[in-house]
Amino acid sequence: MHDTNLGNRHFDTLIVGAGSMGMAAGYYLSRLGNKVLMLDAGDPPHDQGAHHGGTRLIRHAYGEGAAYVPLALRAQRLWEDLEQQTQRNPQTALFMRTGVVNIGSPDDPFLREVQSSAARHGIPLETLGASEASKRWPAWRLRADQIANFEPGAGVLYCERAVAAYRQLATALGATLCTNTRVVRIDCHGRESVTVWTQKNEKFTARDLVVCAGKSTRSLLAPLGLDVPVTRVRKTFAWFEAAPGLFAPERFPGFFVASEVGGYYGFPDLDGSGLKLGRHDMGEPVSVDAPLAPFGAEPGDLGDLQAFLQRYLPGAGKLRVGRACEYDMTPDTHFIIDRMPACPNVHLATGFSGHGFKFASAIGEALAERITQGESRIDLAMFARNRFA
Repeated sequence: MHDTNLGNRHFDTLIVGAGSMGMAAGYYLSRLGNKVLMLDAGDPPHDQGAHHGGTRLIRHAYGEGAAYVPLALRAQRLWEDLEQQTQRNPQTALFMRTGVVNIGSPDDPFLREVQSSAARHGIPLETLGASEASKRWPAWRLRADQIANFEPGAGVLYCERAVAAYRQLATALGATLCTNTRVVRIDCHGRESVTVWTQKNEKFTARDLVVCAGKSTRSLLAPLGLDVPVTRVRKTFAWFEAAPGLFAPERFPGFFVASEVGGYYGFPDLDGSGLKLGRHDMGEPVSVDAPLAPFGAEPGDLGDLQAFLQRYLPGAGKLRVGRACEYDMTPDTHFIIDRMPACPNVHLATGFSGHGFKFASAIGEALAERITQGESRIDLAMFARNRFA
């Protein structure tokens, strides 16, 4: 949708990048009475950002750091609220409570942080030995020295449905969405206003601006003197044939495994789509403008996934389909959510590094609170850009 009658109009807030974070922010700002314009280079939900691929895991006992837990718990509440507002058919649910199991060695830092964050925040978590885990979930073939931390309240988000739901609600509340509209320039006028220019030489102004344009964020903000240390990285994932007796959601939860063959995540066979598996570590840096090489273009695309399945999930079948995707990676893999020092009415949210989608609801709300109230209920200090100074 592109409103050709927009002209040179002024808004309260402009959002560049209407993917997961931007669409959520657009909804929460609109709910607070903010006049919002969202601009996206595609037509979200689409396959050119970080929200495609159908599903994402959401877990609350967080191996990446206990500081994420309040954000994860708030995000869960907001996802459930979004589902209640927009979904009436169980076949189009936004969240499925499958549980998530984190597997690895007892002394692995990731698993130790999962246990620590669960204990600190009172999150139900069950720790099983390898043989006990394999009895409960027969698909797994674990090493004797491995453990499984199972979080029963975690599960799967349907990411594209969620972006579409936020789009539905935001536009119903009066937000304007310009699709297939690429922003090429941002002008900051101190603390007073911001102007953006599109590839069609359209001009829009606002008091506040949110830049959450994924791979384009760095190049958009560089002319303003802000270096955003984010690298675009090519990743791959795939679906494999899955025996219902082994990989159905009631017999096989979502998972993350820290192993000797790498870090892998996966999903049960949802709606007959097959076992979904991806590699979280590794990946090839690619330039912002380069097309992503399709799945299979690199030798490790299929080989790495098959090596993991052969070692840990030997009951999985042949490849159904593979896909290439991208992570926007910061040097420490933590997000950047901040304001521009010289222009504090410009907000940026980027570097979600492959594990950010689950937080999109809470980050969208937090951005809306910062813009309308000056600060957010969730402490976002750990995501400040100046930690890289």
